[in-house]
Amino acid sequence: MPMAQTAGRSLQLLSLLQTANRWSGPELAARLGVSLRTLRRDVDTLRQLGYPVHASGGRDSTYALGAGTNLPPLVLDGDQAVAISLALQTSPTTVLGLRDAADQALHTLSQVMPAPLRAQVDATRVTTIRNYWEFSVPPIAPAVLNAVGDAVRHSHLLRLEGSAARREPARPPRP
Repeated sequence: MPMAQTAGRSLQLLSLLQTANRWSGPELAARLGVSLRTLRRDVDTLRQLGYPVHASGGRDSTYALGAGTNLPPLVLDGDQAVAISLALQTSPTTVLGLRDAADQALHTLSQVMPAPLRAQVDATRVTTIRNYWEFSVPPIAPAVLNAVGDAVRHSHLLRLEGSAARREPARPPRP
């Protein structure tokens, strides 16, 4: 079998694995138009390339793409690439350093896009639009955002206190 065909099928398999939590072996093989044996070889190819593909054993095995220690290359279709580009363009700047990271990610994504897709993204540039969720407050440090997110994820009670400069003056009790 030509190597280009095998590589194309591996990319298609990777794309499928990215779209669902778990796939059955027969379903993946049918989607790719290959035998279960060929599917297993393609999964092995992805593993050799560093993609953490987990499989349950047995005849009716299932496959899932796991989290790895490194971020592997992603396979995106055109609509996904445009959606990510738009999200990066409109990312909030209220998190300290996020704007620079979003700009770098957008630049990286634009460099690898085919010309027609890049033209579509350029046509939808929205950098002059201010995001409605941005507030005129100092940027939030990522460590603070991570700590709050971690507390929420673990159902911890948060106690927030505003700065003295922003508090309203105490009002006397009503008679």
